[in-house]
This record gives sequence, structure tokens and C-alpha cells, in this order.
Amino acid sequence: MSDMFCFQCEQTAGGKGCTRMGVCGKKPETSRLQDEITAALVTLARAADGQPACSKCEALFMDALFMTVTNVNFDDTALAAMRDRILRGVEKYGPGTPAYSPDALFHGDTDVVSLRSTLLFGLRGMAAYAHHARVLGKTDPEVSAWFAKGMKAVGDDHTVAEWLGLILECGNVNLKCMALLDAANTGAYGNPAPTSVPTTQFKGPFIVVTGHDLHDLKVLLEQTDGTGVNVYTHGEMLPAHAYPELKKHPQLKGNFGTAWQNQQKEFDGMPGVVLYTTNCLMPPKPSYTANLYTTAEVGWPGVKHIKADVDGKKDFSALIAQAIQLGGWAEEKAGEPLLTGFMHNAVLGVADKVVAAVKSGALRHIFLVGGCDGAKLGRDYYTEFVEKAPKDTIILTLACGKFRFNHLQAQLGDIGGIPRLLDMGQCNDAYSAIQVAVALSKVFGCGVNDLPLSLILSWYEQKAVCILLTLLALGIKNIRIGPSVPAFLSPTVLNVLVEQFGVKPITTADADLKAILG
Repeated sequence: MSDMFCFQCEQTAGGKGCTRMGVCGKKPETSRLQDEITAALVTLARAADGQPACSKCEALFMDALFMTVTNVNFDDTALAAMRDRILRGVEKYGPGTPAYSPDALFHGDTDVVSLRSTLLFGLRGMAAYAHHARVLGKTDPEVSAWFAKGMKAVGDDHTVAEWLGLILECGNVNLKCMALLDAANTGAYGNPAPTSVPTTQFKGPFIVVTGHDLHDLKVLLEQTDGTGVNVYTHGEMLPAHAYPELKKHPQLKGNFGTAWQNQQKEFDGMPGVVLYTTNCLMPPKPSYTANLYTTAEVGWPGVKHIKADVDGKKDFSALIAQAIQLGGWAEEKAGEPLLTGFMHNAVLGVADKVVAAVKSGALRHIFLVGGCDGAKLGRDYYTEFVEKAPKDTIILTLACGKFRFNHLQAQLGDIGGIPRLLDMGQCNDAYSAIQVAVALSKVFGCGVNDLPLSLILSWYEQKAVCILLTLLALGIKNIRIGPSVPAFLSPTVLNVLVEQFGVKPITTADADLKAILG
């Protein structure tokens, strides 16, 4: 019997599944604990079925599912504590409820395992978005309740049609979840606006914030006011610079580095402190582990963790003190700026120009090229696709996949004053892309699938999975996905997606551009 089995991320070993050690750095013991957390949630969902809603129980589902997303938590002590919390919940809601076995998750009929896994991974991704919204005080009863419903469904038997129905229902609920998070972020920090973000490394002590959580960044900015410590974003935090309430802090200096998978090179020897707020934690090198801090559901053995107190407040003074002690960069190093902030409010503000450009023939097609980045070979496809996209096309992008080509912004130019490359934000800002597509379809009086719009997506982890489920639930077809087909999709399930939704694996940039544009 193998030591572990995990096939939830794009880089899984051999494109089939990690069985000895996770490509992400996850050990078999860690993998087993995550499976035990998942199985315990199924048991809790069964125990709580039919009982009145409980906000603490619903939050437990969100936090536990978030903790099992790829590259979030590698700390066995924290994982075991979460498992035990869930089991205490089982004893509270339904003592004697038969325990669901972790071994049942990924064993059995191939197609059933595929369908079960697709639903489970979608739930994990949605839990991360719901977590961020909840931190900002935004919840939705349907979204909160669906985690227990979904986890109960994971442990039940269903027909293929019932599985597909549950998967699409998850996609629909995730749309509400993303709308909730969008409202939470804009309500707290204002509507994002197009912003040029410096990549210059300024003299002085600094903290780099990576992940996705804007609330943690805001708290850190408030605590670094007047300290002389600069703050830089990294990876998916780049779009934070577009929010008025965040960029009003002068110490938010710019963006450092690129996508998550480059951390080991970019953080090595860096004379500053790093705060991890969500997933995308690469196994740290010993040379810089002492300079790292995690918070929320993120964890790595031996890395200092900042917990919230009973009132939900966090104290980042230790990071600030260490940043001052490290001293930061001794000399300024210039870099090329990056443009971000084209979320739905900004894009819809120039919708009349976009419509006019389409009607005049100046704009032939719109591509959404975005999603996760990663280290696995094949992702140069996205750079090549953007480089070869004709000059009468526009590229929308989001998530960390943009770091494959956002350095090409100046080279790509504009169409009638509209930049050809529009960064719409983080992966959770896929809601913005959906809003823009729906708005354009109304203007042109057609369905979204009839627009001159094509989705070219890259995936790595479970947040990308739940976004895909949302797109499928909305009936959006002919999505191209890569750099590889998810290992958890069996040939039969993949065939269903191809036949019913027109999902297509990417081929080559030249061939796909020709197929789309003719």
C-alpha cells in the first residue's frame, strides 16, 4: 500500500498522483492528517444534518477546508488540532455518528472517485474565498450552509447525474461566494482603480506580504504607520495597490518578486521579513526560514505563527521589530512598474469604448488569459499566446498566471487608449471577469458564448477548480484549460465536460489562436 495519495494539484507526480511525497513538499503524515480532517468533516456534516444553523460550526467547515488546500498548511501539530476540533463538534452535534473513513475518499470506482474529488476540491477552493469574506464581516446564509451540505454529499452515494448536479450547484454557490468577497473587499477598501505599481527596491527595512488576504495587509499597514518600515506585496497581493484605502499608506512601496513558485530564489538572501497570509507557501530554505511568519490557516513547522486574539485582532509587532533589526536594502534598485486595478468597476467604466472598438472593427477579440502559475513545464504556452495574440485583440488577465507575461504591458501597447493587457486582480477577482462578460452580452444583445471572448485558463490548485465549476454552472463553453488536464478527472468525466461544455485542453499557442480566430 502506498504511503499517501494526493492528486489535487496540477503538479502531482507523473500527472497521476503523489504516493510517496508531495511535489509541494507535503509529507505522508501530513497528507494523512488532511485526509482525516476531510473525513471528520463528512462525519460532522452527517451529525449536524437537520439541526439549526450554527455560525461557529459553519466557520469550522470553512477554516478546515481552507487548511487542506494545496500549499496552505504543512504543520502536523496544527492539522491534528483542527482534526480534533472537528471530532469534538461531532460529539456535540451527533454523538455516536458513524465515522467516515479517510480511506473511502480516493478509493473505489474510478468515475465516482473523480466526481467526488471534483466536488471536494471545489468546496476547498470556495472555503478560502468564504474565509476572506467572513474576516471582513461578510457572510451569506446559503454560502455558509452549503459547506456542510456539500461535505455530506461527498460521503454519500449518488448517480452520475446527481454528482454532476451537485458539482454545478457548487459552482452556482461559489458565484455568490465570489460576489460576497467582492462586496467585502470594495466595501472595506473602496473600488479598485488602474494603478501603476513600482517594482523598485527602496532603501530601508521592509516586510513582504504574500498570499491573498487584504485584511491582514491592511492591519499590517496600520501597525507600520510611522515606523519607517516599508511594505511590499508579492504574488497575488499585487492588486492590493489598486484599492484606495490600502494605497493611502505611503509605506506600501510597491511589489517585490513574481509568482509563488519563485519564492525559494526570490526570498533567499533577502534582508527583510515575509508574512504568509494564505496558500502558496513553498517549502522554505533554511537560509531564510527565521525571517518568515505565517498567519490565519497557513503553517510550516518551525515558522513563527501570528494568531488572532479572542477579539480577532493580530499583533504584528514582532515582524516590525525583526524588519528593523535586519535593516533592509542598503541601496535603491530600480525596476519597471506593473499596471493593475482593472476590476469590473474600472473596465465597465470604459465599456462604451470597448463596444465602439468592437463595432468599428478596431477590436476583433477579447481573451481572458489567466489563472494559477506554477513550476511545471508547459506554462510558457501562456506567454507565447499573449505575445502572438494579434494587435487588434485585448487580453484580460487575473491571478498569479499574469506573471508569465505582465512584463509585456508596454510592448503590447493599446487600442484607442485601452491597454491591450488589463490585470483584473487576484484569482478571486474572476467575479470581475464574469461581470464584464455579462455586461457586454447585454450591450450586444447576445449570450456570453456568442461574444468575441475566449477563456484560456491555467490551473494549479483548488481555487481554480471552484472557479471552473462556476463558469460551467453559468453555461460558459469552449474554455481552454492547461497546462495539463486535472489528474482527478477520469477519462469518462473529462469526456462529459468536453461533450456538454466544450472544455478543451490547450495545444499550442499557434494552433489555438488559429482555431479561435480562424
